[in-house]
Amino acid sequence: MLDKFIIGQYIPVDSLLHRLDARAKITIVFVFAASIFLANNYVAFLVATLYVALLIGLSRIPVRYLLRGLKPIYILIAVTFLVHIFFTRTGDALFSIGGFAIYSGGLRLGALIALRFLLLVSMTTLLTLTTAPIVVTDALESMLGLLKKIKVPVHELALMMSISLRFIPTLLQETDKIMKAQVARGVEFSSGSLKARVQAIVPLLIPLFVSAFKRAEELATAMEARGYKGSEGRTKYRVMQMRGIDYLMIGGVIVLAGVLFWLRM
Repeated sequence: MLDKFIIGQYIPVDSLLHRLDARAKITIVFVFAASIFLANNYVAFLVATLYVALLIGLSRIPVRYLLRGLKPIYILIAVTFLVHIFFTRTGDALFSIGGFAIYSGGLRLGALIALRFLLLVSMTTLLTLTTAPIVVTDALESMLGLLKKIKVPVHELALMMSISLRFIPTLLQETDKIMKAQVARGVEFSSGSLKARVQAIVPLLIPLFVSAFKRAEELATAMEARGYKGSEGRTKYRVMQMRGIDYLMIGGVIVLAGVLFWLRM
């Protein structure tokens, strides 16, 4: 499952979404993330789902690949859904399981929140799949440029976020290698009681942390060897420029926010 985790990866494809300005894509994600909380009924979620499906189509990334890459997230979505259907006691009682009554309100709330979570993760994943990490860094630095006037290290913060996104798939690959090495030595990760599985995961943490710190040290050494001194005196190789299609796409997500607000009333 770990080798199919796609959050933080970049897929170079010639598509409309890939050609959009990174600042426009980040704006779209933030506006969508704020507006999705306005959705409180199935019609609103249907509209939001169609919007996400449209963006997936414009990205030219196969839906099957995207959904397969989100498999680790499905566990969190399932847990969120189960928590709400078992502990939300609103609406009519539908049936009882092991002393827990399932209510219509809990079932509805669990479904809506699980779908909201899935849409949010899909949108943020689309951002990383269609935007190179270095471009994300430049876009964040540009969008937070006003904070430089109050001595906020915008460039360094943007670089930290970009490196974090970039190292997600790297750390997952490292975890997969360590797990395979442990399995070769007789460790069982998929059998036994829950306590035994948790205890089997503990030996993964030490080599994983050691590997992460080693990679961080190597990265810092490489940056120092290349004369990196932060944003001081740096120029930009890529000049970012918003085009008409970028403003059109931003306008589209603003219209979506208005529709969701109208459907909420």
